[in-house]
Amino acid sequence: MIERILITVKTYPTLSSKYAELVCTAGVNQAGEWRRIFPVRFRQLQDHAKYVKYQWIQADIEKSPADARPESHRIINPHTLSILGPAISTRDKWAERKAVFQRKVPLHRNLTSLIQLAHDNALSLAHFKPARWLKFVVEPCEREWDQNKLAKLEMERRQFDLFKDVETIEQEFQVVKKLPYKFSYQFEDDTGKQSTLMIEDWEIGALYWKCLRSCNGNEDDAVGKVRQKYWDQFVLDDQIDLTLVLGTTLQFHNQKAPNPFVIISVVPTPVDRQIELF
Repeated sequence: MIERILITVKTYPTLSSKYAELVCTAGVNQAGEWRRIFPVRFRQLQDHAKYVKYQWIQADIEKSPADARPESHRIINPHTLSILGPAISTRDKWAERKAVFQRKVPLHRNLTSLIQLAHDNALSLAHFKPARWLKFVVEPCEREWDQNKLAKLEMERRQFDLFKDVETIEQEFQVVKKLPYKFSYQFEDDTGKQSTLMIEDWEIGALYWKCLRSCNGNEDDAVGKVRQKYWDQFVLDDQIDLTLVLGTTLQFHNQKAPNPFVIISVVPTPVDRQIELF
């Protein structure tokens, strides 16, 4: 079926032993129903098909036969993927974004009920607002990708389309750098339940590398700048109403893990005081 989907989620690329480098993409259709599109080799898409967050796309999709999560779909024919105009503007304190996204999907506040819904396979994507923010957590992690996955990617590169020139092949199979830190939010839901969830949004990874360049390679300073934006600006500033898009990983969803969710998008919506007055 051909559907229009507003992209609201793009995760930082990961390496898969089956699909090589992948980006998890999700959004809502015109009816406000969640759609996960996976797998997507985003950096291998043609430039005209590379979408950004809050951009409408159109594609021929079907329910994924390999992923039982209710929102999971796959693109039947990659050639049907097209971008429908520029990203939605942030004008008027995100007025249009609120109309086509935030007001069309339920806003959850209880994580325990969300986890139960995931265990029942009733959902695997959700818009969520913590009751209380506790801290922004930064932890060092492995600095290199799994060597077995890299070897598989190299093998695929060598066997790639013989009709493409070497420069094109090298560009399409260039592996994104692995983040050397895990960034997480710790918060409470409306019952006081505490959780620490990792942020897998593309934007936080891109911000770290940008800050590292501006800090001349000083990782402590770069992490400080990321913290400044994701905590000082997004959480402490009362001009921002911060919400999250949560998604389950396939492995933990199927295993009914105690908490199968991670943060797959951060939504720093500007507060409109005039609307609040009414």
